[in-house]
Amino acid sequence: MVSIKDVARRSGVAISTVSKVLNGYPGVSEKTKKKVKEAIEELHFVPNSIAAALSSKQAGRIALLMNLNTQTKAIDEIDMQYMAGAIQKAQEMKLDLITVFFSMLKGKSVAEIIRYFQAQSIEGIIVYGMSGNDRVLWELVERGVFKMVLVDVSYHAENVSCIGINHRQAQIDVARKTILENRSKKILYIAGKKNSYPGAERLRGIEELAEELSCKLFVRYGDFSELKARNLTFQYAKSRDVIVCGSDLMAIGAMRALIEMDIFRPVCGFDGLVLMGYAGKQMNTVQQNFAGISAAAVEELQYLLQGGEGREVILPHTIVRMKYLDIIA
Repeated sequence: MVSIKDVARRSGVAISTVSKVLNGYPGVSEKTKKKVKEAIEELHFVPNSIAAALSSKQAGRIALLMNLNTQTKAIDEIDMQYMAGAIQKAQEMKLDLITVFFSMLKGKSVAEIIRYFQAQSIEGIIVYGMSGNDRVLWELVERGVFKMVLVDVSYHAENVSCIGINHRQAQIDVARKTILENRSKKILYIAGKKNSYPGAERLRGIEELAEELSCKLFVRYGDFSELKARNLTFQYAKSRDVIVCGSDLMAIGAMRALIEMDIFRPVCGFDGLVLMGYAGKQMNTVQQNFAGISAAAVEELQYLLQGGEGREVILPHTIVRMKYLDIIA
């Protein structure tokens, strides 16, 4: 087991200096702090205080690691459903669960994140909303210290499973229905974010469909923002005859812009949010069972914790037409 002496030896400082860095005492230069932190990370050192915490806490806890959407003032229905589904399933399976947000780990190194979770006896983690920009989290995944389930990210390894719907096929299905119903040939596609894994798959789906149907495809990124989709619709909708959106929030923004412009263009979304029913017009969308996906992620994590090998799990989706009367209580 790595000790504080090993850290001191690796970093070339006194044991007391390592202790000061670990406890946040003043009077240590930034250069020295950097050397000590690098040694801690290289050696995967766990301080005694954390080791003691590990021995005193209940083992077998799991964590939900969530990337909350702070770009919209609307209630994030997706995250709420994810949490509800996971909490209910964890209760059924008698698993101890905590929720952690990406913002709580901001600025931490991989070694610090590992110690953070180990201090709370976390053995398994379900990650929601990870993108290609999350380099530190990717390193955490690749380290294999914890059993992990990635939601909507197509990657699996020995200790890592991924789970979600087939976003490429779902985008093809909803767009095909909308395009053929309206005999459309010129598509404005409002995509999500460039580094979003589901967004990239949805874009690939619409590109394949446009080629198959010999449609002209015009792509712009709306970053999953209702406001950006609204502005893009004002700018480009008049010269296109259908608007396909990579999310329901963007579809709502597009539809509200069309209403203000007083022109008709068919719009379809992706997700199946209740908010779609209040958009003012009926729209096709992909309906995902977010609570069900999250519950299945808990079951998959339990499978890994019991010795199962990481795998890809594809869950079903449905195409629906959201309208107001379907959602009011």
